[in-house]
Amino acid sequence: MSEMVLYSVADGVATITLNRPQVLNALDAPMIVQLRAACERAEHDAAARAVVLRGVGPAFLAGGDVAYFRANLARMPALVREGGTELNHAVLALRRAPKPVLASVHGAVAGAGVSLMAAADLAIAAEGTKFTVAYSRIGTSPDGGATHFLPRLVGARRALELMLLSDAFDAQAALKLGLVNWVVGAEQLGSETEAIARRLALGATAAFGEIKRLVNESPDQALAAQLEAEIEAFARCAETRDFAEGVTAFVEKRKPIFKGQ
Repeated sequence: MSEMVLYSVADGVATITLNRPQVLNALDAPMIVQLRAACERAEHDAAARAVVLRGVGPAFLAGGDVAYFRANLARMPALVREGGTELNHAVLALRRAPKPVLASVHGAVAGAGVSLMAAADLAIAAEGTKFTVAYSRIGTSPDGGATHFLPRLVGARRALELMLLSDAFDAQAALKLGLVNWVVGAEQLGSETEAIARRLALGATAAFGEIKRLVNESPDQALAAQLEAEIEAFARCAETRDFAEGVTAFVEKRKPIFKGQ
């Protein structure tokens, strides 16, 4: 099987690269299996203190492979359940990962591309990127967590607009909506992604993991329970070498050197 999803680690940053550029990295069943494996690997990889999601070629991820859908119409309900389960595991791995996940997007970001980007903790987009939720254009509803993430990022009314109408919008609109954190020139996307990922990888990994978990769980928590969860998370952080280094560096008026845990 060809490598449709690449995985590498350098300087504490795991990079998951979508590698099917001839179809704008559109997902089919074998690619989704590889995506799940890469996301679960990143989740558990002790060498990875931050994760980057990116795509090669002219697009980040242009949704599902519609030609594959057309060729398998009679089997699609079963294929959707099988492939959707794999995609769900990929998304859950990204959300569970006790490290920041940064989506670096360009070109076309459609359908599952929007879902995967929204599943990341942070997102950076190249100027000129075009987004569309897309599912309704082919007569279906979203997958990959879009109906979970989009209302939380942009509000229910706007999420419904994006999903029902599936209109295309640009990177500046995505920034205004809160779907991405930064928009940079296309020629700066690689360097800016690297700089942000490197900064995350040099940060206090345990604290980042606790922050991510607290934010992810907060919509389902009552205030009192969230307050208690914050105390417990702070206490766990206080047991780490990173915390000792952080407070020591603050007192000594120097930049901390975090090494993880």
